[in-house]
Amino acid sequence: MPEVLVAVPFRNIAIGTHDEFKQVGVLRAALAEFISALIFVFAGQGSGMAYTKLTDGAPNSPAGLISAALAHGIGLFIGVAVASNISGGHVNPAVTFGAFIGGNITLFRGILYIIAQCLGSTVACLLLRFCTAGMVTAAFSLSAGVSVWNAFVFEIVMTFGLVYTVYATAIDPKKGDLGIIAPICIGFIVAANVLAGGAFDGASMNPAVSFGPALVSWNWKNHWIYWAGPIIGGGIAGLVYEVFFFTRPSHEPLPTTDY
Repeated sequence: MPEVLVAVPFRNIAIGTHDEFKQVGVLRAALAEFISALIFVFAGQGSGMAYTKLTDGAPNSPAGLISAALAHGIGLFIGVAVASNISGGHVNPAVTFGAFIGGNITLFRGILYIIAQCLGSTVACLLLRFCTAGMVTAAFSLSAGVSVWNAFVFEIVMTFGLVYTVYATAIDPKKGDLGIIAPICIGFIVAANVLAGGAFDGASMNPAVSFGPALVSWNWKNHWIYWAGPIIGGGIAGLVYEVFFFTRPSHEPLPTTDY
């Protein structure tokens, strides 16, 4: 029976070097993350603004929640798909952090990705504000009766599901043909989570998605939830998948030149 090894937590974490900031391939990947985040946030935030306009600012409703879930799911599907062959299609600082915890991206490259994702979100919100003649890009907020700790746990659990899905369908080298539908799976889990948590805290699962609207509208109330929750959830997902589901060979294979 072949031996199955359990990974040592944090064994594969890589810091990298600041020289990565100057490498053409890394900069190209960061640009892909910027564009994908812009596409995703423009669709997701734009759907909420369109719904507000069509209903003359009516409060949230089941129809609005469904439209938000569809816009975010489809927008993320596209954002991941168009960047997957360039940057891996993270489109989310929590995904980047989860990949870092599992040793699948260096710290310096991850920092560049997160900066690009936040810039993409901000530019998307600025474009929406211009295109809608000054409509507010609403920051994520808590619904009535929802405490900060309710929302905090919501964000952890939803982001765990998202990043776990990313690992299983996109990062795991054993994914096989499942990798073909990875962007669809990732879009679906986000849409499902919006339906589950959107009525409570907006269901961000993505610090960059929260950062752009908060910056453009200058509304930072409870903003920490939308960073701390997703980062913790993404980190736990990366750690769980790395420890329990990644299998490593019992020895390093010989280079082909040694055969």
